[in-house]
Amino acid sequence: MQISPYLNFTGNCAEAFAFYEQCLGGKIVFVQKYGDSPAAGEVPPGWADAVLHVRLEVGNFAILGSDAPPQHYHKPEGMMVSINVRSAADGERIFNQLSDKGTATMPFQKTFWSPGFGMAVDRFGIPWMVNSEQV
Repeated sequence: MQISPYLNFTGNCAEAFAFYEQCLGGKIVFVQKYGDSPAAGEVPPGWADAVLHVRLEVGNFAILGSDAPPQHYHKPEGMMVSINVRSAADGERIFNQLSDKGTATMPFQKTFWSPGFGMAVDRFGIPWMVNSEQV
């Protein structure tokens, strides 16, 4: 079994996943737009280029996402995407990229459980926790 976060966006999913691919060092392995799907004839005006489904693989893990039609979109609440890395330097680099043009809700810093931990909401509205391992 693999459990993966599924992130929803309001029309900027492709931009967000291109950013995550670069920031996290992953690879987008699948993307389908609404206009290229079997439901292309039912797509509202302006949604043909919106993302119906995307898969970004980072190591053995995946982050999935799509652009949700406005009536189905809900701002992320009560959850965060958690990233664990081996070094505080990697954690700080990722945290800085995720919080750039977003909001750092807890600065990246040493804690009693980690040499580097921080929380941020990125420019796309997705909440993240970045934790580096105690070595």
